[in-house]
Amino acid sequence: MKKVLVLHGPNLNLLGTRQPDIYGHETLEDIDNALYEEAALGGWEITCRQSNHEGELIDLIQAARIDGTVAIIINPAAYTHTSVAILDALTAFDGTVIEVHLSNVHQREAFRHHSYVSLRADGVIAGLGSQGYRIALSAVMSE
Repeated sequence: MKKVLVLHGPNLNLLGTRQPDIYGHETLEDIDNALYEEAALGGWEITCRQSNHEGELIDLIQAARIDGTVAIIINPAAYTHTSVAILDALTAFDGTVIEVHLSNVHQREAFRHHSYVSLRADGVIAGLGSQGYRIALSAVMSE
């Protein structure tokens, strides 16, 4: 069974209540449950994790290098714009990497227009809300 890791960065645990005008009303649990269901239908194993801590996200990426994970779907949230360390960890991962953002970061503040993660990502999905995660998973499972 092929494995995919979904990583959610800082503050995404607040989805559904934090700025719903930007991020929508779905909770992180809603998003993860939809992904678990889709992965199961496709015969894939999926692990979804959220952390507000950069080092924990890096540890999960590094573990994926050796546990048979073939793809990482990541919404690094604010770390998108600041974390060379997450970029370096993703660069050491040999599988597919898809970067996802709920909002269209290019319609937001100028500092959000730059992504370190995009330097490694095989694909980037932004502005489609939670559907972006499902599109990323579908793309991974069709490889």
